[in-house]
Amino acid sequence: MQPFTRITAIAAPLLRANIDTDVIIPIQRLVGTGREGLGPYAFERQRYLEGGADDPEFPLNRPAYKGSALLLAGENFGCGSSREGAVWALMGMGVRCVIAPSFGDIFFANCFQNGLLPVRLPAEIILQIAEETEASPGNARTTVDLERSLVVTPTGAEIPFDVDARKRDAMLQGLDDITLTLRHADAISAWRLRDRAARPWAWETVP
Repeated sequence: MQPFTRITAIAAPLLRANIDTDVIIPIQRLVGTGREGLGPYAFERQRYLEGGADDPEFPLNRPAYKGSALLLAGENFGCGSSREGAVWALMGMGVRCVIAPSFGDIFFANCFQNGLLPVRLPAEIILQIAEETEASPGNARTTVDLERSLVVTPTGAEIPFDVDARKRDAMLQGLDDITLTLRHADAISAWRLRDRAARPWAWETVP
C-alpha cells in the first residue's frame, strides 16, 4: 500500500450528498476488470456523454479539476454496498484524499486499507475550501497533512481533523491490516504450536 503523508492539490468539488458506491463504480465494471483498470470507469454514468466523450458539465471534467488528487464531497459519501472497488476506482483516477462531512462506514474502512485518506470536516468548512478554490481557478491549492492532522486551505487557514491514531500511523507507513498482522507472524506461529499441544482435539480435521 502506498504511504500517505501529505498532498497539496487543487480541491475538486463534488458536493452532492449520498453519492453511493454504485455511482462511484458500476457493479458491471467489477466483473473482468482488474483493480488497476477501474479508474476510467469511476463516475462513469455522470462523467461521460452517451457517445463516450467527457461530459463538460461534470465537475471533475473541468480542466482545473481533472486528475486532482483531492476530492471535496457531500455527506454520506461512499454509502451503499460494501464495494472495495469504489476505492480502487477513485485511486485509479488519481484521488488520494476525500474530504466530506461523513462517509459510508464500510467505504470509510476500505479507504484505510488501500491508501486513500478519508477526512471528516464540517460541511461549512468544505464549502469554504470549494469557494476559495473557485475564486482562483487552476491556482488555489489545498494541503492535507496527515502527520500534523491538518488541512490547510488555499488562503492559509489551518483546519485540524480527527483520525484514529492506529489508522494514522498505518497510513503514514503504508501498512494495511494484513501487513500489520504479518508483523506478528512469529508470535502467531508460536501460539499455534502451544495451542495445538494444549488442545489437540481442537486441531483435528473431520474426515
